[in-house]
Amino acid sequence: MILMAMDPHLLRTFTVVARLGSFSAAAQELGYTQSAVSQQVAALEADLGVPLLGRRPVAPTEAGARLLDHAGVLLTRLAAARADVVRVARTPVVRLVVGAGGCAFGPRAARALAQVRGAMPRVEVAVRGIERAAAVPAVVAGDVDAALVDGAVAPTDPLRLAQAEGLAVELVGEEPLAVMLPPGHPLAGRDALRLADLTDALWLDAPGAAVPLADLRAALPAAYPVGVPYAGGDARVLHELVAAGHGLAVLPRSAAGPRAVPLSAPHLVHRVELVRGAAAGPAAEAFAAELAAPR
Repeated sequence: MILMAMDPHLLRTFTVVARLGSFSAAAQELGYTQSAVSQQVAALEADLGVPLLGRRPVAPTEAGARLLDHAGVLLTRLAAARADVVRVARTPVVRLVVGAGGCAFGPRAARALAQVRGAMPRVEVAVRGIERAAAVPAVVAGDVDAALVDGAVAPTDPLRLAQAEGLAVELVGEEPLAVMLPPGHPLAGRDALRLADLTDALWLDAPGAAVPLADLRAALPAAYPVGVPYAGGDARVLHELVAAGHGLAVLPRSAAGPRAVPLSAPHLVHRVELVRGAAAGPAAEAFAAELAAPR
């Protein structure tokens, strides 16, 4: 407890005198008068109640030697604490709220966020699930700093995003689609499936967890009868509904599971785009840069 109360300035002066073996040499190095150095050492000795330095010659006493064993660590920790406090005070907290709907948030986005957090220690990151239709308005309103939006389109075709004028829209990636089928389905195990062979099957209406039926109807107009509507975004619920025969679903190949069958026609891909405001901030810019970096 005594060490916690010691004045670090007095302790620093004591270590310099002990290292140099001279009050005058210590005064010159520290920029004090010799009298001030002597007074500081005397004040430390009075605080601890023991002599720390012999005067002729100037050398540590047994107690002084023991204090020197601790002094280096204490002063180093104090210097580190000071530097850390100054760094925190000079580095503002940065916010990054990423909105994501449907199947837009995948491994690439997770890795990009990890890179941002590693490069910006003062960043506060949050991921918020939002509906596809609400993604762009959320960016415009400032509720999120950036939004990941997805959909099924022809290769290289952009997503049709309403109200995105004036916002930065960047491609994150494209990947093939696959159809989730229940076990024992007559078409399970095929190398590929055509959407035209499935238009009369029951489908899950699950725009928050799978490719929306609206995207399939735009690519190949048909009824796509709905077995069960699912308004949530939990992938496990979607998989269980498909497995129990409540309907089929189309997902990006990486999220569909090993038993899903690739969709061969029409030629559609799962496309993900990042939407952010022009002044979204440095964390959003860093996130966009990480998403654009080659992998």
